[in-house]
Amino acid sequence: MTSTQAANLEAVERVRLADLPTPLEDAPRLAQHAGLARLMIKRDDKTGLALGGNKARKLEYDLAVAVREGADVLVTIGGWQSNHAAMTAAAGRRLGLETKLVLGGPDFERFDGNLLLDVLFGAEIRYLVDDDANESLAAAMDDWVRELRRAGRKPHALPIGGSTGAGALGYARAVRELAGQLGDSPVQLVTAVGSCGTLAGLVLGARCFLPRARVVGVSVSRTASAIAERTAELMRDGARLLGIESPVSAGDVECHDAYAGEYGVPTPAGQDAILTAARLQGLILDPVYTGKAMSGLLDLVCRRVLDPAVPTVFLHTGGSPITFAFEHAFRGHAVCTKIRR
Repeated sequence: MTSTQAANLEAVERVRLADLPTPLEDAPRLAQHAGLARLMIKRDDKTGLALGGNKARKLEYDLAVAVREGADVLVTIGGWQSNHAAMTAAAGRRLGLETKLVLGGPDFERFDGNLLLDVLFGAEIRYLVDDDANESLAAAMDDWVRELRRAGRKPHALPIGGSTGAGALGYARAVRELAGQLGDSPVQLVTAVGSCGTLAGLVLGARCFLPRARVVGVSVSRTASAIAERTAELMRDGARLLGIESPVSAGDVECHDAYAGEYGVPTPAGQDAILTAARLQGLILDPVYTGKAMSGLLDLVCRRVLDPAVPTVFLHTGGSPITFAFEHAFRGHAVCTKIRR
């Protein structure tokens, strides 16, 4: 760890939203199943905001700008079960700001999972039925921002996933936190990757604070090459804020894309990983992000892409509310006898 980079990290403006530090827990039964000498879970599902998740760390940096600029309403985008959308709505309420959400995906009958949280937090939603393309969502957000400005409001727009160079610093800080929990021994750090901000922060943070860490991303949506390019962009933005002058490139990013399937749709391997984690370790994962990431971890160990002898940390990025929107995917595993008297 360099004192300059640590000081620069502290100097970047931030609002407090997350309950930190989050626990680092051993998962011995899951480790034995995976064939790992040691597996630990970094419990960022316990960050507190909106039932927890990785977005709280990013929003601490992204929303500091909104507060400084005097915004009175937040506007952001996401898929129908977006963790980022629900957590932005919760953060807005903590900061006294309204939230407008542009969401997209399949039509729905019930407000469940994160959609229910959006309702509880009082977010206004514009929903693009059967259209969750990033371009469509971003265009609809831009339209709404213009409407709000014409009405005399002061909107602050956030990109999908809250992934910005500043937001990535939330995960540079998380690595510094992890270094305090682990020490400086070699470690493999595995995470789900969607909009790339978390991965960018982890790689950047490892460079600064945990240089013997290998950071491994498991894509839940894009190709590995697209993730590497976007992650490198975010890393460069974050590096400037930390005063890091050495170049970063897509070649610094390791990501595996064989486990994603279709975004937002459970995969058989992901469902198996969810059941395995729940029944061996009492750990709740979700079908969109962490279940797929865990399926990747298990397979990468099996194929010796990950070293079974090196301690491994799985970053639990949250998303647990999503699980309740996928009851249909797990009802076949129920062992239930109904008795009427």
